Amino acid sequence: MSTTKHDLDAATERRIEESLERRQQTLTRREWLGTLLFSGGFLAAALALAVLATPARELSVPVAIAFVAAYALAGRIEFTSGAGYAIPTQLVFVPMLLLLPTPYVPLLVLAANLAASAADAVRGDVAPSRLLLSPADAAFALGPAIVLVLGGGQLPAWEHLPLYALALAAQLLVEFAAYTARARLFHGLGPSEVLSELRLAHRVDVLLSPIGLLAAIAAADAPAAAVLVTALFPLLIGFEREREGRIQHSLELGRAYRGTALLLRDLLEDDDEYTGHHTEDVVQLSVQVGEEMGVDEDALRATEMGALLHDIGKIAVPDEIINKPGPLNDEEWAIMKTHTVEGERMLQQVGGLLSNVGVVVRASHERWDGGGYPDGLAGDAIPLAARIISACDAFNAMTTDRSYRKALPLEVAIAELRKNSGTQFAPEVVDALVAVVTRDLPDWQLGIAEPAAPSRIEAQPQPVQQA
Repeated sequence: MSTTKHDLDAATERRIEESLERRQQTLTRREWLGTLLFSGGFLAAALALAVLATPARELSVPVAIAFVAAYALAGRIEFTSGAGYAIPTQLVFVPMLLLLPTPYVPLLVLAANLAASAADAVRGDVAPSRLLLSPADAAFALGPAIVLVLGGGQLPAWEHLPLYALALAAQLLVEFAAYTARARLFHGLGPSEVLSELRLAHRVDVLLSPIGLLAAIAAADAPAAAVLVTALFPLLIGFEREREGRIQHSLELGRAYRGTALLLRDLLEDDDEYTGHHTEDVVQLSVQVGEEMGVDEDALRATEMGALLHDIGKIAVPDEIINKPGPLNDEEWAIMKTHTVEGERMLQQVGGLLSNVGVVVRASHERWDGGGYPDGLAGDAIPLAARIISACDAFNAMTTDRSYRKALPLEVAIAELRKNSGTQFAPEVVDALVAVVTRDLPDWQLGIAEPAAPSRIEAQPQPVQQA
């Protein structure tokens, strides 16, 4: 059995893949307009600061170039975190604030961002149009620069330590505000989601700021010496490559597991065409029900893959039982019920993420009241994904033609779901499922008929037979 670990949760995996894809895409019209707004605002503020504020130190062009180059190099070291990333630029940024003319620093950060982004565009890592985001990406530099100018702390000195702490707080606040506005405009994300994405970046900034401050104070009389902090870059690059390697490995595993699941589904469809089509319908319905219930992305992924593979164990069931044109006898039913255990066994052999899916497959025929199989689980002991799949599986089985009966009318199937809510099915799942399948129906079709007579559904150990 494979023991390879799949490290990323579903939400992080999705955000990383979306971020990687987005970086390759040309700016959308909405992003163009937003970029002009944010970048124009930054440039206006940075130029005003550079013109109106009095620097405490003269500009040395060679030293400024050295710092810009060092900052650009630091900006190439990216530690991915969801849709965002952390970069160790604080090692260079803090000395820049204290060893260069502070009012000019936001514009110098912009120059470094442009240099780093241009290198990425040349390598094909980002779309060239995304260079226009560089001014907006430098917005964080305005906060600490303004605090130091107004507080009279442009030169490195220990007595300014409280002011430096305030400047760091201003940096984090401005960065959060800028990214929140951009995320809301570009991607519809809220502040809590932005804060989650920035958590690693802010933690790195806070931890590296004291090192940058020590470098600035030590190089107060020889500013160019602070660029020696770049000696740490090879170590950070090693950490970055190790982390990014694990992330890419996890993403590749996720893709491999999904590919394996689809391959197994295709094998099932080749073995039994009805079961294959039934599976596709159950997957679509299960995902819609999960979304209706507002489950988290891990649960939704488990629901989708569990629905995709919930019948995979039927490969081991003889065709004469699968395709029997009538109800199964007790012996045949006992053989049919082994498909959940067989499905789990198959997925456990694949390992990794599919091992967890195997648990869902095993429980997909459990009942809310504990009368299901194979383990007699009840209530919340049944995995949420399995509860969703169970109801969707039964609903699809009722509303499609079978070898031994015609499909039931929608209102009859809904009545059966409600009749078995709290016994066979989880009540909250039934409520969500009914909401999904009736959402687009006119009011006159939403009246629920009386529960179907026993003769309409073949007698089996469960009130509603699942596929």
